[in-house]
Amino acid sequence: MAVSRPVLQSIVLLLLYCACLPVSAARPPNIILILADDIGAEAVGAYGGESFKTPRLDQMASEGLRLEHGHAQPLCTPSRVKLMTGQFNFRNYQHFAYLDASENTFAHLLSEAGYVTGVIGKWQLFDNRFQDIEGALPADAGFESYVLWQLKAEQRGSRYWSPLIDHNGDVRQYGDGIFGPDVLNTAARDFIQANRSKPFFLYYPMVLPHSPFVNTPDMRSLTADDQQLFAAMIAYMDKLVGNVIDTVKASGLADNTVVIFLGDNGTDQDIVSRYRGAEIQGAKGKTLNNGTRVPFLLWAPGRIAPRVSTSLVNLADILPTLADLAGAALPESTPPDGMSLVPLFERDTELNRENLFIHYDPRWPTGRPARYAFDRRWKYYEDGRFYDMQTDPLEQQSIAAGNLGREGLTAYRALQSRVRAMEGKFASGERWRPAVAFVLVGAALLISVLVLVWAFRLVRRMPDS
Repeated sequence: MAVSRPVLQSIVLLLLYCACLPVSAARPPNIILILADDIGAEAVGAYGGESFKTPRLDQMASEGLRLEHGHAQPLCTPSRVKLMTGQFNFRNYQHFAYLDASENTFAHLLSEAGYVTGVIGKWQLFDNRFQDIEGALPADAGFESYVLWQLKAEQRGSRYWSPLIDHNGDVRQYGDGIFGPDVLNTAARDFIQANRSKPFFLYYPMVLPHSPFVNTPDMRSLTADDQQLFAAMIAYMDKLVGNVIDTVKASGLADNTVVIFLGDNGTDQDIVSRYRGAEIQGAKGKTLNNGTRVPFLLWAPGRIAPRVSTSLVNLADILPTLADLAGAALPESTPPDGMSLVPLFERDTELNRENLFIHYDPRWPTGRPARYAFDRRWKYYEDGRFYDMQTDPLEQQSIAAGNLGREGLTAYRALQSRVRAMEGKFASGERWRPAVAFVLVGAALLISVLVLVWAFRLVRRMPDS
């Protein structure tokens, strides 16, 4: 059957149109998840921080979605397990520096959705130096490739100058003058370039700005104190995040890439930040607001309307967000602990969530276990303590229910109900202590007794004066 010229022209034009469609219409977005190590929201300029220079994060915030009330766990491994599995800690957090190899992670989810997966940065999920345990290696957690510091405790070399880094099983000891964050940042940018033709998921848990506080390639000083060194490390971290975004743009992937930047817990307790006119001390390891409130930024030109959201969000929301972006269904084994943040990409949309719940059982000498719920102002602990975080941010004076006004009493009842409705319990109500600590204490007591016995006998042998 003959085809008329107008019909043939229409077919040709349709084919040309399809060939010119942007990549974003043909495949799901690339996803880059950046996790900074020990940085609270008060240390970032876009949130009101005044002490440190963060121009690239500030730009990311102005061009994308800044979540004003984003929360992590108070400590790193509890946060990382929650982030990677989308579950509250009482479900699957077992040991510090450990992720159970049987857990389903966001990398498994995206790999099954057709993504190339890679992790570059800090691991610290296989073992710790106090317990005889073996957790997850990158392949167990769904990653096809990795470049990592501290894959295992035995590889705990420097993360900064002269670093020890594992490249897919090739453990490399770098020499003087090599800065670990640069090695990892280069690997992250290489991963983006190498996988630009297919959907990829890059998990980039940075080593900055965690202590020890050190000089960076951009600031060398023999007299700088920890505060000044931390400022330099924040500036360098910001620069490296900018490098990643620049690589995305230079690769032509900006229209089809979502970049997420988070903190894993609050700022180190030795650091003081100027925040909206007030001095704020870091609260890493503590259940204070400053111990869990972290930068929470999402950047995706053309996909996310620039805005600030007041929704209450937490690390458990990341996994369902990634599933939503990839068009993947959540596994039936994943409980609904988090909510997708994709609806927040639209202007004037907020999550239907009144409060957040945190189960914190660090199983590490730093931090005491706590279960609590909070909204934007009030916080209720399972043991009955109740605080107004606006007037008492350091939680120094618990308020009795009988002394509350209508607003406070309404919040008290709602938060109390939330905590009581949550399952889960602590391994112990006390601070965790490694078994070796009890051995050492016992040995010290035994030595003390033996010394006292020896001294007593010595005194008895001495002649009377």
